[in-house]
Amino acid sequence: MKYLCMIFQDEEQVKAMSQSAYDEIMNEVFAYREELRQSGHYITSSPLQPLSEAMTVQVRGGNVSVTDGPFLETREQIGGFYLIEARDLNEALRLVEKMPPARIGTIEVRALSDYGPR
Repeated sequence: MKYLCMIFQDEEQVKAMSQSAYDEIMNEVFAYREELRQSGHYITSSPLQPLSEAMTVQVRGGNVSVTDGPFLETREQIGGFYLIEARDLNEALRLVEKMPPARIGTIEVRALSDYGPR
């Protein structure tokens, strides 16, 4: 099964990190990504641009609303993601608990729905 692992983090907390602390965790991120790749669990991953670059789109009753930033008011925002392959949820959770961003944020894990070919 494929699992989307959404990394929630406090953007201000990340900005406040020293350069050496940030570099250290990023080196761990790159090393763990390679570990996932070597084990066959890795599909893709990416950080996201800062909230200042985000836009939110809603369509209600045919009217389009486009606003700056995230829709929800929350301290943590989605900062990036991993898309992984795992046998089941238990294996996915074991893989996610080793992800370095889990130490400075929260990772939500969701299986992808398979609608099959259309």
